[in-house]
Formats: sequence, C-alpha cells, structure tokens
Amino acid sequence: MSRDYHHGVRVIEINEGTRPIRTVSTAVIGLIATADDADATTFPLNTPVLLTNVTSAIGKAGKRGTLSRALDAIGKQTNPFTIVVRVPQAEHEAEQTSNTIGGVSPSGQYTGVKALLAAQAKFGMKPRIIGAPGLDTQAVTTEMVAVAQQLRAFVYANCWGAQTKEAAALYREQFGQRELMLIWPDFVDWDTSTNANASISAVAYALGVRAKIDNDIGWHKSLSNVVVNGPLGISRDVFWDLQSGATDAGYLNQAGVTTLINKSGYRFWGSRTAEVGEFFFFENYTRTAQVLADSIAEAHFSYVDKPVHPSLVRDLLESINAKFRELKAEGYIIDAHAWFDPASNSKDSLKMGSLTIDYDYTPVPPLEDLIMHQRITDSYLANFAQRITA
Repeated sequence: MSRDYHHGVRVIEINEGTRPIRTVSTAVIGLIATADDADATTFPLNTPVLLTNVTSAIGKAGKRGTLSRALDAIGKQTNPFTIVVRVPQAEHEAEQTSNTIGGVSPSGQYTGVKALLAAQAKFGMKPRIIGAPGLDTQAVTTEMVAVAQQLRAFVYANCWGAQTKEAAALYREQFGQRELMLIWPDFVDWDTSTNANASISAVAYALGVRAKIDNDIGWHKSLSNVVVNGPLGISRDVFWDLQSGATDAGYLNQAGVTTLINKSGYRFWGSRTAEVGEFFFFENYTRTAQVLADSIAEAHFSYVDKPVHPSLVRDLLESINAKFRELKAEGYIIDAHAWFDPASNSKDSLKMGSLTIDYDYTPVPPLEDLIMHQRITDSYLANFAQRITA
C-alpha cells in the first residue's frame, strides 16, 4: 500500500480473524407429487413452490393424486419448510414415470425431479430430504438419487412393486448409493377423500419424521425407532421381535431395507442406506458427511480470493476446529480435527493460488445391536443366613 504524506492519525481496518460457521439447514423437504385438481396458482406444474405452512396448503392441494395425503402425513409430524414440485398426472405408469423424472424444457426450465435443482436459486435453501411417495418407481428413484448427490441431500423411497419381503430384498440389490434409504412395506391411514382406511406410501411419513428428528434431536439421529404420528396400520404383515434377528424385520434390515413395526406406536425400524461395505452404510453417517461438507464450504465463501498469508490459514483452521468443538460438545459428532499438511501445499501449488486443508471426523454410530450378558450364579446365597438375621 502506497504511503502518501499525511500529518495526523490514520485508521486502517484489519478485518481478519476466525469466522463463525453456521450449520446448514437440514429439515428442508423436497416433495415430488401429483394432483390434477390442485390450485394451479399455488402449485404450478413443474415449478418449485416453497411451503412455510404445510397444513394450511392442503386446502389447495386437491383431492386426487398424491399431493394432499403426502402433505397431511408430513404435517402430522412437524411443520418444516417443504419445497413441492407438482408434476403432470398420468394414467399409465410408464408415462407417469417420465413425467416425474422430467428433464429440461426448450426454454431451459427444469421439470420433474430436476426442478428441485432450481430451489436454491429461488428460495435460498436446498431440499435436503427428498421423496416422491407413490411415484418412486426404480427409474424415478435412480433420478432422485442423482439429484440428491448434486444437492447433498438424502432420498427415501419405496421398494416399488414388492409384494413380499423377499421381493423387497431383491429390489434393494438394484441400488448401491449412500444417499438412499429403501422402505417396505407401506402404512395404512384414514383417507378423508374416500372416508375409509387406505394404504399410503410410508415415504410420505418418512419425510415428515426425518424433518422432525432434525429439528428436535439432530441430523446425527437415524430415522429408526421414533413414534410416527398418523398411521393406523401396516399394509403387510411384518413379524418383529426385539430379542431375535430371525424375523421378517431382521431379514429386511439385514438386506438393507428399513421396515415398519408396531411397538408402543408405529415406527420405522432400520438405519441402513443402500451402500454396502464402505463407510456410509448408516443413514446418519451419510447425512453427517453432507452437513459437514456444506457447512464448512459455505462458511468460507468469503475466504475465496483473499491474499494467502499464514495468518489466513491460521484463522481458517481455527474457524473449522471451533465448529468441530461445538459439534462435539453438542453430541453431533464424536470428534474431528482440521490441520495444514505441508506435503499437500507445495510452493508451486501455493504460487498458483491453491490451498489445501485436511480434516477428519468420526460420526456418531447408532446403537443397532445391544448385547446383554446374562449369567446365573449362586454367589448371592453365600451370606444367606446373615441376611435373615440382619
């Protein structure tokens, strides 16, 4: 900086130091649904719409299609930000699948599932919990996962067409992505449009429960073993026993499929993703990775293009490690640490404006398998006589 002549006092602001890192919002639902009788102004076709009050929006969601019942299932759990994309309703499954998957119109507008990619530009938030209850064929689920990977979101989908637990397990073999949880079978609840009990995709309830857990507990808690508001039954018989793995529920969970149980209320049972044998086989492991990546990256937007001085690196490291200490103290992670590795930051890479920061972390494992050792012993009879006269 040039120094012109000055007779007096100069004040130069030095705006350096650590930056607070805000955790990204995770309880944001991305819902794909149909309703050919919905209010077209409130729910225009193939256009992301942000709902801040899910229950009040039901009145304009129509009665036909999947939208109304999905919103009702979500609203019974909590009132999260919900980004809805209404897609055209079709009579045949193949046409409906194409409508749901969507694409890009000649004008450049994203349609179907892809319309969720436009949500952040429109509303300043990303959908993190994605589902298309009642529409999630294998092709649709594959498309949702592809979109979720771009958004760092998580997909909940039904084992489409599976009439038995064996078919559900076989269907699960079609996928291997960490961003997906498959669910079987469906719930039964009261359908006000028909005045009778009717099957409803459990995915609709999963979206609401996931958002509720994120708000009330945190993204480090899995979907499993939380009471679900609303269901009156389960669409298929599922044998479950807390102390035995040789059950329908145990079979499904071992295959990587989350199922439904009735134990002091209806609950999802299972915490596994579609990934096998890697690092993100638990739902909350994937979501922890997504939250950390986005939270840290977004918080350091202001660092881009700043001069790379050692002080900048120290501030950056302290910002990240301060956030890690906060998350550890609140129980969201076991621990984490960020550091500067000289081997990854040669003089040539620094000269080219490239800085590499390393960090590792340990997510919180869910207690999936609790083992109790029960032993019989006669040792407590040794002082039997003394205990009588005491």
